[in-house]
Amino acid sequence: MAISEKVKGAMVVGNYIRKMFEEGIALKKIHGNENVFDLSIGNPVLEPPEAFKQELKRLIDNPPPGLHFATEPAGYVETRQAIASQLSLDTGVKYKKEHIVIAYGAAGAVNIGLKAILNPGDEVISFVPNYFEYVNYTENHGGIIKYVAADEDLNPVFSELESAFSPKTKAVIINSPNNPTGHAYSHTVLKKIAEMVTRAAARLKTTIYIVSDDVYTNIYFGEGKCPRILNYYPNTIMGTSYSKDLSLPGERIGYVAVHPECVDRDNIISGLNYANRVLGFVNAPSIMQKAVCNLQNVRIDTNIYRRKRDFLYKALTDMGYSIVKPEGAFYIFPKSPIPDDEAFVLGLKDLLVLTTPGFVFKAPGYFRLSYCMDDATIAGALPGLKKGLEKYRS
Repeated sequence: MAISEKVKGAMVVGNYIRKMFEEGIALKKIHGNENVFDLSIGNPVLEPPEAFKQELKRLIDNPPPGLHFATEPAGYVETRQAIASQLSLDTGVKYKKEHIVIAYGAAGAVNIGLKAILNPGDEVISFVPNYFEYVNYTENHGGIIKYVAADEDLNPVFSELESAFSPKTKAVIINSPNNPTGHAYSHTVLKKIAEMVTRAAARLKTTIYIVSDDVYTNIYFGEGKCPRILNYYPNTIMGTSYSKDLSLPGERIGYVAVHPECVDRDNIISGLNYANRVLGFVNAPSIMQKAVCNLQNVRIDTNIYRRKRDFLYKALTDMGYSIVKPEGAFYIFPKSPIPDDEAFVLGLKDLLVLTTPGFVFKAPGYFRLSYCMDDATIAGALPGLKKGLEKYRS
């Protein structure tokens, strides 16, 4: 067989999601777009803010010399400075442009972060439910992923975290607010994680990094700013993108920020630049680097997502679904009425509602709905979701 066995095995989950997407297209051809309700993909339908469109138009109408040239792997100096200044304001941590590497989206950011720190056989701890690509990102660079379960409130089971540390532990991945649950860790939870990682590193006489996927940090519905692990743990490598808060998922523009007090900071930053090149990213799209430079405090209206969350949460809980209310992102993660979440999701598909089973996120017994869709799609899915619940509860 020509395809590698590793790739063949890893494709199972990815192919499942692609299959649901393709079946959705097929169902729409049969029943009409307006009668099929696809809540399976986290691809925002909101248009970018007007400020982004104006900035892009300015660059196209009056392009600076070399706009489409390749940049150095770290990205344009002025964009890195703008990012560092805004990140310092947002977090209270004094970042400089030297601590920033512009990346090919959040996926590129996490990948170059792991590439820079992992040796073959190093272990990466991930809290589940988690984004299903983390295992691939870890294994891309010779790492081994270890999972820590969540409790009923979707916080880590700390006894499992304590047991997960080993002399091979190199990193812990955190994603808050989380895909697939929308759950955001509180200051108390993040502080406890930081304390446990600090104690484990001291006990094992090693350095353990936290790789923080902050892509949903600016879509937060709680009081004040979203809590962030980098305020509690200096050995943090944070990756994010503008895909969600500027609604630019197709433009692949993000960055890595290495905490100013991170152990071996300068070598890690050099490693990030090296990883950008050898992984084939070379540099993040140059025109997008210029476009976001002056938009660091611009966001989509998160109240739109808050309203969608409130509408869907109330509708589902009124039906009888059991859900931990999301505090951010644009996902909601109900319990399946039957243990076999895949069977339930396939039953919903027969009712023309497309969702994603929890097993994809290492959380069987749940299923994910995205509410980054238009209101008509969300509302249109409700009758099918109600029928599905009634069918499997009867």
